[in-house]
Amino acid sequence: MGKTFAEMEDMYKEVVQRFNKIELQEWKAEGAMIELVKQVGELAKQVMIKERYYALEGEVFNVDERLGNEMADVVAQIMRLADHYKIDLEKAFIEAREDEDRYLKSRGV
Repeated sequence: MGKTFAEMEDMYKEVVQRFNKIELQEWKAEGAMIELVKQVGELAKQVMIKERYYALEGEVFNVDERLGNEMADVVAQIMRLADHYKIDLEKAFIEAREDEDRYLKSRGV
């Protein structure tokens, strides 16, 4: 059985606490934001590989695994920013989807 969203957030918070012990300084919002942009770039690279935009020689191994890993890294940095700003990310996600649902219903879809 998979983990709940809250369990995944707790899992990542524990990882952040451990990284804080070895990093040169504690990451604040700026560090998390820079890492998020870096991770989005790495995700984009894996999408480019998966969709065969790059002229790579031979077969590319583990592209799906790397793609999933980069997606998870992006989510982790979003979690880190949410934690920094004391945002309940699960609640914010649900509320945003409910707002979209109301808008779409107002447009007849």
